[in-house]
This record gives sequence, C-alpha cells and structure tokens, in this order.
Amino acid sequence: MEENMERPENEDGELFEHHKVVASKGQVPLRVDKFLMNFIENATRNKIQQSAKDGHVWVNDQIVKSNYKVKAGDEVKVLFEHPPHEFLLVPEDIPLDIVYEDDVLLVVNKPAGMVVHPGHGNYSGTLINALIHHTDNLPSNSNERPGLVHRIDKDTSGLLVVAKTEAAMTHLAKQFFDKTSEREYIALVWGNIEEDEGTVEGHVGRNPKNRLQMHVFPEGEEGKEAVTHFKVLERLGYVTLVSCKLETGRTHQIRVHMKYIGHTLFNDERYGGEKILKGTTFTKYKQFVENTFKLLPRQALHAKTLGFVHPVTGEHMSFDSEIPDDMANAIEKWRSYSKNSTA
Repeated sequence: MEENMERPENEDGELFEHHKVVASKGQVPLRVDKFLMNFIENATRNKIQQSAKDGHVWVNDQIVKSNYKVKAGDEVKVLFEHPPHEFLLVPEDIPLDIVYEDDVLLVVNKPAGMVVHPGHGNYSGTLINALIHHTDNLPSNSNERPGLVHRIDKDTSGLLVVAKTEAAMTHLAKQFFDKTSEREYIALVWGNIEEDEGTVEGHVGRNPKNRLQMHVFPEGEEGKEAVTHFKVLERLGYVTLVSCKLETGRTHQIRVHMKYIGHTLFNDERYGGEKILKGTTFTKYKQFVENTFKLLPRQALHAKTLGFVHPVTGEHMSFDSEIPDDMANAIEKWRSYSKNSTA
C-alpha cells in the first residue's frame, strides 16, 4: 500500500463519491491511473494523475498515488469535496420535440447527439436539463434522475417516455420491468443476415477488458438477462436494415447483441462498426462507405416506436417517429448502391 496522506475535507468534512470500481478476481496488477481509464468515460490519464496528486483517488479507503498497482479485489474510489455534477442539475431552455404531453407524462423524440442525463464530461445540454426547464418538480427515479423511466444512448435517436408524477413513474417503470412496454428500433447493420427473423438471447454486462463496452455472456455467468427480437426489413448488399424489438432494456443491448451474432451496427465506433466490415477491396467502394459514414456520423440506430398503457386512463398508447434525415440518407445511399451493383 502506498504511503498514507491526510484526508482532504470540505467545510463539512464530507467527501462525495464520484466513481467506485471493485477490481475483478482476474485483475492483474495495473497502475491505478491506467485502471481508471478503463472505467471513466472521457477521462484522460493526465486528469486522473492530477486527481491522484490532489488526494482524490482512494483504494480500500486509503489515498494512493497514481503509480499504485491495483490488484484483484481492490475497491477503487474517486472522491471529491463537491457532489457529482449530475446531482447539480440546472434548468436549460433547450427546444424539445414533444410528440405528446398531458398532466402525468410526456413523450419526446430525442435527436441524435443529445445526452439523456448529465454525467462525466456532459454536465449541460442534456435532455434532463431541458426537461426540468420545461416541467417543474419532476419525480426522480432510483438513480436520482428526474422523470426518466428509460434511456437511449447519446448517438441513438428516437422516442422516450418521461414521467411527471411519482405515481406515473412507478406505473411506467413496472411496465418496463414486466416487459409489457413495446419498443421497436430500426438499425442498419453490417453484413447480410441470412434469417428473415430471429431472437438473440445472452446476458449483457460490462466487458471486463473494456469497461466502456458491454459484452454478451452466453452462459449467463455474468450480466443480466437480455432478449432482442429482430426482423429483416431490407437487404442492401453488404448491409441489412432490421427492426429490433426489445424484450429487456439493457445498456447498449441492440448494439452488443447484433455484434454478437456477427452484424455490428453501421458506424458504431464503440463496437468497431466504423470500419469497413463487409464488402470489396475496391478503392471506389471504400470511398462510397467513407462518404456514407460522413452522412451518418453515428451508429445507425433509431428508437422508432414506443407503446405503453397510460398510468391513469388505462388506455394503450402507441407512438411512431420518422427515421431522421441522417440515417434515412445513409439507407437511401446503400439502397442505390445495392441496385447499381446488382444491375
């Protein structure tokens, strides 16, 4: 263990936990600054080293320097004198595409590029900042995030339902937990999916080698149950347009499930989809794909439909959203390429 230093304190003597990671059983000794880089999104090694120098990195309740070697079972924390920024929510007047609203809930069509809730590196401009400006006194979910019943990734576009009362939050959350809500996503994936439809099952949890990715554990030894039903909508040569219906809603579920069956989402940088995974070696084809990446500079995933039972009226509600222009243009480009290459 590194030499102990004095515990830094604010005026109240309180420290706030920003990150906590327990090293897995298979963890080989690794410097704590390198270790934390695998867990904290958008963090640079310099920032982590500075935090350690300032006494904010703790292992097993002792302050350590950045060269401390993390071992299996170590509990690593990053503590600061201020609360995590996601709890310091500031209302912001950001336009929202609201497709439905009443006294107890609203449905919003989130654009790609908008973060749903504040977190490391994204403390403003999020959907929650916009929602708390639009609506006062949103109820908090179990993670202290106002109004959120579910979430979609920053670079995924599409529909979200937001609860405006505690009762609506509880009712809607139970529907998602009981798998009675309906969610259909449209995805463009690499490769030609042979089956017209199918189901992907496999527990989803953090990738032990890259904590910013999720991973499929087919034997169910880790992670949580995850089920995705897919149906081919259109075959476009080296890519396929698919509909994915979620039975469960795990982090990155569609992205990691499709990669697991060999069909990574088109331009999904986190999972390797920004590389040319299928096709020819011709320079002309490479240029075509790179131009299509520029048209759609994100993973090709859109939360198109959303269905649930209204918490007060008991009415079944269903919403549908248009595929946004960036993704529609990329699909059309592939459609044209596919027709011309088979003509």
